[in-house]
Amino acid sequence: MIKYIIIMDKVINKKGETEVKGFKDWKNGAHGNKFIASFSGGKDSSLALYRSMKVGEAVGLIVMLEEKGKRSRSHGMPPELIAAQAKSIGLPVYSAAASWEDYEKVFIGLLEKAKSQGAEALVTGDLDMPVHGCWHEKVAEQVGLRLGMPLWGMDHRKAVEDFIDLGFVTIIVTVNLSLGMREDDLGRTLTHEYVKELEDRGIDPCGEGGEFHTTVLDGPIFTQPVAVRKCKMIRDGDYAFLPLKLDDSVEG
Repeated sequence: MIKYIIIMDKVINKKGETEVKGFKDWKNGAHGNKFIASFSGGKDSSLALYRSMKVGEAVGLIVMLEEKGKRSRSHGMPPELIAAQAKSIGLPVYSAAASWEDYEKVFIGLLEKAKSQGAEALVTGDLDMPVHGCWHEKVAEQVGLRLGMPLWGMDHRKAVEDFIDLGFVTIIVTVNLSLGMREDDLGRTLTHEYVKELEDRGIDPCGEGGEFHTTVLDGPIFTQPVAVRKCKMIRDGDYAFLPLKLDDSVEG
């Protein structure tokens, strides 16, 4: 018999599995439904997409771009790299450029388009979303979609370990140097050994505190790896970035 320990809004069993209390069914929102997935190109959204594709049917990926449309709003990725990921995954991209002022309006417009093409739920890769005041729930409900967050409430270490064990390949592309990350972390592949190193340095293995961002290049949802070239590092205040470009010399 598995006993449960209740801590605030979470239930943790002896297997280390975490479930968030409440009346929300966000973890199962994609079950039996067609869904549109909010996609950053990083590890959490990729793992959430993988889990959701096991229980539902993906109709596409939502990617928000900055005002000029030259990079994604979440991870600063160029549209052509996201397009290569989506092509390997086999899903269309629903994208639009937006300022922070009109972000919500534009995002809702993309949800409405996805719904008109069969989507019944919105899937995101959030782990630590509070029960009340969830923005994704607000916009999903406004359009008449369910919300699916398959990683919601997961232990951060377990989420990363599951990601690696499934065969996903991802590299660090953004680091916050004020939060314990270093320039030489850029370009490193997320492995079990590296996760332990990050924890030993006092860094959240999921980067949920904004310590780092990743780009996924291969995994069980990809039909083939996304070949990239690493460009010259860029510094901007406390942040360092590793721009990636598609490697045209590799035939896809």
